[in-house]
Amino acid sequence: MEQKISGNSSREKRPSRKEILVKKKAIEEAIALANKDHLASFPSLRHYNRNGLSVYLESGCGDKLSSPLKHFIQSLLKINMEGSYGSEWPNEEKVKRREMVAPEARYIVVHDANATSNETLEMPEKGSTHAWYINNNCPVVGFVHYRFTLEEELPVVYVYELQLQSHVQGKGLGKFLMQLIELIAQKSHMSAVMLTVQKANSLAMNFYLSKLSYNISAISPSRVDPLMGYEKNYEILCKTFDSEAKARLEVCTIIICYLV
Repeated sequence: MEQKISGNSSREKRPSRKEILVKKKAIEEAIALANKDHLASFPSLRHYNRNGLSVYLESGCGDKLSSPLKHFIQSLLKINMEGSYGSEWPNEEKVKRREMVAPEARYIVVHDANATSNETLEMPEKGSTHAWYINNNCPVVGFVHYRFTLEEELPVVYVYELQLQSHVQGKGLGKFLMQLIELIAQKSHMSAVMLTVQKANSLAMNFYLSKLSYNISAISPSRVDPLMGYEKNYEILCKTFDSEAKARLEVCTIIICYLV
């Protein structure tokens, strides 16, 4: 027999069916309105010039990606993620290829602003740890793939991918992009930002937990069931923006088991 103990009292008034439907409609409308050019709301954040790095950002949509950009995304994903997934990568790669072109997939594409039309941009040789796609004479050096969706009946931004080429990492760009995503989420009235990280990717785990103050979510396998979570190779992380999201996505329900 299991007894669940949480911070909510059983005497609290339950919402009526009408209240539930009204809230659901409001959430659906918020998600629908959120699917737009989000960078238009933050014109001053379209450029990043720090630590010897100068890039500019543009918005994109999964079902409108050009063929060269699709190829770049696929290549960069493989370069950055194959090691973390190990033997699971071939199947995971197929999933990611489907996800990347979905109509609901939203992108922030990162261009190297230092490159000019007068520069000769050499393509890397086969086996290189770089991937390249050049648009308007400016190389693309990374991207964020994110979506507006529901988790635990709450509207959230879910970051599917944050991928940067190795030569632009460690310069504050990843943190800048995640902070931009958080601003987009809050302006769009989302309750949280969420993402999945492979346990084997210790650098990414430290980046989100230590540098960006994300938390392992209450819906992550290790929190739902420690025994089951031990067998899973990933964690779900979150940063919440309101008390309801914190209660549902961060605070774990305590389960006490009684032998009878």
